[in-house]
Amino acid sequence: MRPRRHDTTSSITGPVGSYATPVPLARAPFRVVWGMALAQFGLFVALLAPVTVSLALKTQTLVAGDRAAVVNGKVLAAAAFFALVANPVFGRFSDLTTARFGRRRTWMAIGTVLFVAAQALVAVAPSVSVLAVAWCLAQIAGNAILAPLLATIADQVPHEQRGTVSANVGVMQNVGILGGAYLASLFVTNMLALFLVPSAVAAVLVGLYCAVLPDRPIAERPETGGWLALLRTFWVNPLHHRDFAWAWISRFLVTLASFLFVTYRIFFLQKQVGLTAAEAARALTIGVLLYTIALVITAKIGGWLSDRVDRRKVFVITSTLIGGIGLVLLANTHTLPVFYSVEVVMGIGYGVYAAVDTALVIDVLPNPEDSAKDLGVLNIANALPQSLAPLVGVILLGLGGAAGANYPAMFIGAGVIALVGALAIVPIKKVR
Repeated sequence: MRPRRHDTTSSITGPVGSYATPVPLARAPFRVVWGMALAQFGLFVALLAPVTVSLALKTQTLVAGDRAAVVNGKVLAAAAFFALVANPVFGRFSDLTTARFGRRRTWMAIGTVLFVAAQALVAVAPSVSVLAVAWCLAQIAGNAILAPLLATIADQVPHEQRGTVSANVGVMQNVGILGGAYLASLFVTNMLALFLVPSAVAAVLVGLYCAVLPDRPIAERPETGGWLALLRTFWVNPLHHRDFAWAWISRFLVTLASFLFVTYRIFFLQKQVGLTAAEAARALTIGVLLYTIALVITAKIGGWLSDRVDRRKVFVITSTLIGGIGLVLLANTHTLPVFYSVEVVMGIGYGVYAAVDTALVIDVLPNPEDSAKDLGVLNIANALPQSLAPLVGVILLGLGGAAGANYPAMFIGAGVIALVGALAIVPIKKVR
């Protein structure tokens, strides 16, 4: 029966169990839209700031000389593997949770407590081995928050609003990186504050979203058929769901290209631009500010325009190409003014990408009832490149006998990878 006009959701039942998943029909309310955006901001202040600045500074307190870059890359790679596994697992757990507190809220709350504890351990880690374990735990806990948080887009936001809401989430993710970079510049010599202040911001804003989220629990946990059958649900057949497969490939390649820059950015500023560690941290803050300003402007315009014209592919392809051009430009960057200019170019490209690509992915999900799990599978394309980027980076940096400092080769390689990622969007048929 067709829902009455005043209904805000419709229930559907899929093949995995006798439970109903609300499908949003009305526009998501203001408190949910902005609570979601602020939660994303807080989480990424604490989660990605260490990837860009804080963890590199911490590593350099434990390892001297050029070896710090290699050790930092290995720690990031190991933790990214745990993130790769944790995201779809916690996404699936949230899909199946029947707690009265809500299936998404429950895991966001648990993840927040564990995340703050893990970040405290990172701050006081006395050795590289303890640092690696602590950061792996932080990635696991962070993804226990992120997986159900992103699933609330599918739960709460109708199709015609997803471009705008995805733009908010994408903007806040990158503003979160900016906020983390600024906090890092304030606490360069205070490791405890460097990690715990951003964690406190995350805890407050995720808690706020949990308070305003209308997260209704499912009445009955679906029959999964045991652990083996549960594990099989993480497989999404690329032949049966080709649009989702192409979206996955594109996200993987674009993220790999991005992390080839992010992982080595502070070392790039020290080696190729010739800055000290403190100078590089300050320059990175300015660069991220310029990047974020460009991103915020283009993301809001791109997300709104994508919803307006009901097109996704052309925005994702064009923005990825712009980002790839920015990466190639970095190959010949040796001064701060040029570095700042390239940050603007990349911010323009990634702003539109961050706004529209998430909306595109949600539009091609294989099964709306398993949105958190399928978004978790998609998130492997975010996490796996973080593990591979240090390895690919080491290979590219060592080309031509450059003793691990061939940054032009790395950035040109990253630009080519981004180009292939843009082309992977072309075969998608379900979304225009």
